[in-house]
Amino acid sequence: MEVNIKNTDDLIPAIIQDSETKNVLMLGYMNMESLRKTIETQKVTFFSRSKQRLWTKGEESGNFLNLVDIKNDCDGDTLLIRVKPAGPTCHTGKDTCWQEENKANYGFISNLEDTIKKRRENADSEKSYVASLFEKGINKIAQKVGEEAVEVVIEAKDDNDELFLSESADLLFHYLILLQAKGFQLDDVVAVLKQRQK
Repeated sequence: MEVNIKNTDDLIPAIIQDSETKNVLMLGYMNMESLRKTIETQKVTFFSRSKQRLWTKGEESGNFLNLVDIKNDCDGDTLLIRVKPAGPTCHTGKDTCWQEENKANYGFISNLEDTIKKRRENADSEKSYVASLFEKGINKIAQKVGEEAVEVVIEAKDDNDELFLSESADLLFHYLILLQAKGFQLDDVVAVLKQRQK
């Protein structure tokens, strides 16, 4: 782990990011001494401006920030520290200092999962295709996934990329619905894939 920062007694900002979810957990400040201690102990240590001393996150709570890696920015005056948090990061007991839940976020796909959930909860099957599928039950949803999978295979054998991508989108959309019908989300499938990678 090679870190090239300006060798100074000044404090530099350290952005703390969960290595798996990629969420920013907090911002702290470090000097050279706290950086050395972080590397030696593999637990993130800051220089506390209020306590005027080195402070290892979790030294009282046990909610350590276990070091994965450190990168410096292009100017050598800010650190990005990726960690595996052992519990909530914020002193308030929240996952992040922005009071957000530290869960995986797949961008648009996570937003789509939230939309599916809302449509299911506010079931008005006359207005919502998603609500109507949930109303018809698991067999209809599973059947729809099967139909879309077959259509993806058919389009994969042809040369029309636009149709292939369109059918792939339909398959993914209906698969997300099926996951929720079974009580799961995409993150549960990702967890299985991660286990297989070990």
